Amino acid sequence: MPARVTIKDYLFESRLFMQRSVQALVFAGILIAILVGRLIYLQVLAHEHYITLSDDNRIKILPLPPNRGLIFDRNGLILADNLPSYRLEITPEQVHDMEATLDGLAKLVNIRDVDRKRFDQLRARTPVFKPVPLRFRLSDEEVARFAVDRHRYPGVDIVAGLSRHYPHGPLTAHAVGYVGRIDERDLQRIDTSTYSGTTHIGKVGLEKTYEKTLHGSVGYRQVETNAEGRILRTLVRTPPVPGNNLYLTLDAELQNVADQALGDKAGAIVAIDPNNGDVLAFVSKPAYDPNLFVNGIDTKTYKALREDDKQPLFNRALRGQYPPGSTLKPFVGLGGLEQGITSEHAHTYCPGFYQLPGKARKYRDWKRSGHGTVDLVTAIAQSCDVYFYDLALSMGIDRLHEFLAKFGFGERTGIDISGELAGLLPSRQWKRATRNLPWFPGETLIAGIGQGFVLTTPLQLASATATLARYGNRKKPHVVASTQIYGDIELTPLQVEPVPDIVIEDRHNWDTVIHGMHEVVQGRHGTARKVGRGAKYPFAGKTGTAQVFGLKEEEKYDAKKLAEKLRDHSLFIAFAPLDKPRIAVAVVVENGGSGSAVAAPIARIVMDQYLLKPES
Repeated sequence: MPARVTIKDYLFESRLFMQRSVQALVFAGILIAILVGRLIYLQVLAHEHYITLSDDNRIKILPLPPNRGLIFDRNGLILADNLPSYRLEITPEQVHDMEATLDGLAKLVNIRDVDRKRFDQLRARTPVFKPVPLRFRLSDEEVARFAVDRHRYPGVDIVAGLSRHYPHGPLTAHAVGYVGRIDERDLQRIDTSTYSGTTHIGKVGLEKTYEKTLHGSVGYRQVETNAEGRILRTLVRTPPVPGNNLYLTLDAELQNVADQALGDKAGAIVAIDPNNGDVLAFVSKPAYDPNLFVNGIDTKTYKALREDDKQPLFNRALRGQYPPGSTLKPFVGLGGLEQGITSEHAHTYCPGFYQLPGKARKYRDWKRSGHGTVDLVTAIAQSCDVYFYDLALSMGIDRLHEFLAKFGFGERTGIDISGELAGLLPSRQWKRATRNLPWFPGETLIAGIGQGFVLTTPLQLASATATLARYGNRKKPHVVASTQIYGDIELTPLQVEPVPDIVIEDRHNWDTVIHGMHEVVQGRHGTARKVGRGAKYPFAGKTGTAQVFGLKEEEKYDAKKLAEKLRDHSLFIAFAPLDKPRIAVAVVVENGGSGSAVAAPIARIVMDQYLLKPES
């Protein structure tokens, strides 16, 4: 059978080839058109957008934190400084294995558990492209060890900077305060753009009150980086503006003398210049080292401070609220004179106790045998309780409250240190609102000698004493005197808000009360006559002994039988010199006992230091 012969259709195959070639060419043309269109879009239409993205990968904006302003005392002695230091930082997005990196770094530098814990907390709330500090204040040896192995740790770097330092440690802690790491609470109240690159912020004291003044303005640096994120060069630099310096009214030398005079006792000393409200000394003891808080205090140390029975973290000068005791008597006496309830020559007989009309209860005088017949000057000099029981009852709580409020009792002084408490000046309305009880006459008696519900702070006592020394001319207490712009020589005084004076119709009323206070320290029978002996200047003062707990009617106080924490507080207020006052002082010694024996000698040391030191 012959083989079958297949005849090819060359024409059909040629047409099919051409069709497929055209289709392939069209498809290739479409692809080329798409590619060209995409290139045109990328290179022409979206050029600005993508060049920006490219620059963002190549060019970075780095914040330059400003140097914090310094703090000086009135004589130019530095109280808060910035010291050079090195910190170890990690940029999370550049680290592939964080745990391995941290373990490796721990072999080169000392990394404590608290450092890792703080790092984890900061890392959780910081963008991954921003560096997070792991260690502060590296030693030179640690810096050298890391430098050798730097290439093994991408994303890890050592940054040179400044760290806040308080050269006098506890001495000025409660006035100056301290800075600490910016935390979540801080982030809620600050403008984060103004704190770019800044890691610390004022936490308490003047560091907090004057944060805006001390902080300065952030700068920026535009840098070019390679693919690994390393900086190749700086393109543009806008320098930061350092914070302003603060010059205080505090006298560091006087502060040190006052601190030493208080010794190891718990208490507070506040000294004020009556002429302008300058706070010359501001002591609260025990105190703490503010340097511990700058870069994060460890849990063990902080717990020890918190649980210390002496409460070193508690600012007694600003927040300690104590019964003023007999230090309130000159103010009560002035109120009695001004309101016409008593007079300079009016007498009261003191048998050693006082009884309300028709009542059997006896309100005891500190002197059981009594003072006999006394006038106002004698009552102040000898601190006769019975005289002021009677005077307070005659005034009544309403007029007593109204007059004492003029001196600032029961309200904040407005000092420029954060955290001040107002004390307590009781009234009928206060008791009804807080305890839903009426006011009783016996409570008026007790309030008249600075006991019962009455509470004052050492700062309030010093401020009121300064007002008394100036015959009612009130000055708002303040600690910052002036500011100084970085690089400038001139100081800019801060304007202090004025407060209304106390107007007394008869100026002689001031003289009577001040005469009584002068008799306290330099009279023959004054309660603090010993402390006035040998003084090279005349001065006025008033002792106070404030009960920590109440005694029964016939119960006698015996300090030797009581635990220290139950003993009376010792208080003393004074101003000097008598005719032209330059200093007013308030001293409170917790559980110190007699005001004349404990607090008064401390005040004398402070006044001697300020008034008698040789002029430099």
